[in-house]
Amino acid sequence: MTRRRLQEIIEGMAQARIGVIGDFFLDKYQEIDPDLEEVSVETGRAAHQVVRKWSAPGAAGTVVNNLFGLEAGRIYVCGVTGDDGDAYELRRGLSETDTSALLPSSELFTPVYAKTMLKGKKGLAAELDRFDTKNLQPMPEGVQDDLIRSIDRVWPILDAIIIADQVETEDCGVVTSRVREHIISRAEAEPAKIIWADSRRRIGLFKNISIKPNEAECVRAVQQVEGVTNPDEFFDDEEVRRCATALQKRLGSTVCVTRSRRGAQIFDGEDLIAVPGVQVSEPTDPTGAGDSVMAGTVLAQASGATIPEAVLIGMLVGSITVEVLGATGSAKPEQLEERLSLWREQNLSAD
Repeated sequence: MTRRRLQEIIEGMAQARIGVIGDFFLDKYQEIDPDLEEVSVETGRAAHQVVRKWSAPGAAGTVVNNLFGLEAGRIYVCGVTGDDGDAYELRRGLSETDTSALLPSSELFTPVYAKTMLKGKKGLAAELDRFDTKNLQPMPEGVQDDLIRSIDRVWPILDAIIIADQVETEDCGVVTSRVREHIISRAEAEPAKIIWADSRRRIGLFKNISIKPNEAECVRAVQQVEGVTNPDEFFDDEEVRRCATALQKRLGSTVCVTRSRRGAQIFDGEDLIAVPGVQVSEPTDPTGAGDSVMAGTVLAQASGATIPEAVLIGMLVGSITVEVLGATGSAKPEQLEERLSLWREQNLSAD
């Protein structure tokens, strides 16, 4: 990719209309200062002193943050929250998007990742135990009915759609089996529509939809292995190729496997296309890196990029966001040209 071609794609981003369907969490942070720790008079236990608090949209909201950072023309969010204070904070964080399809429900919690951070530390070293608030019962049928109607309402407006299936327990998140099958049926009816899915546990079920698993998710989807994937888990090239090819044949759509510093590999039923990653210096924070790659890839494709070009731009975006420590970062359009230059230096030395 040349700088001129990158600029052409960036210019198209301002007109793109992107929809994000999925699990919108609220990331709530509180920073404690260990030097100010007190002892509770009532219990004798440590009373940690909070010196700073902030919040931001997480999970599907991280994808939105990256789309917003890249200055996408219009962003539409589709999902379900509770009817509570956390929903208020989440919606405030999404105020620059169209939230008319983000439905409130008094029957559900607003999903929350509550994170306590240590003052004076950076990156993953700063983060203590996390407290999660998730809906552990299946989504009510009536809420699913309303959600499907909302998807149908915004669908014709959108140039591209991102599905962010974050909740691991089947049917307890936004992308229930009913919702997934409805999206698949719409994708089959409009094969030219740009649709990408990311899913921690069910990536192998999105038929006729492009998918972006990491290598562990790809292998486990084929091997049908249960358990939480380890972001530091790596597989040999032949195993990834075998499993990605099997997924591509099963789903009939593009499979893009992300492999951390080794970049990404695209399987489309014909050729294997390798897209090298950008090598950046440590320390890095991989939190939300996959969401960054997804946002950059889909926005670029909606702006006229081919899939290999789009995945490269996704790699550029991800290489920028991992350098943000202790929070989920986002990239700006003006950062991409410099990062492309670095990528070319690392991978096209003979050019």
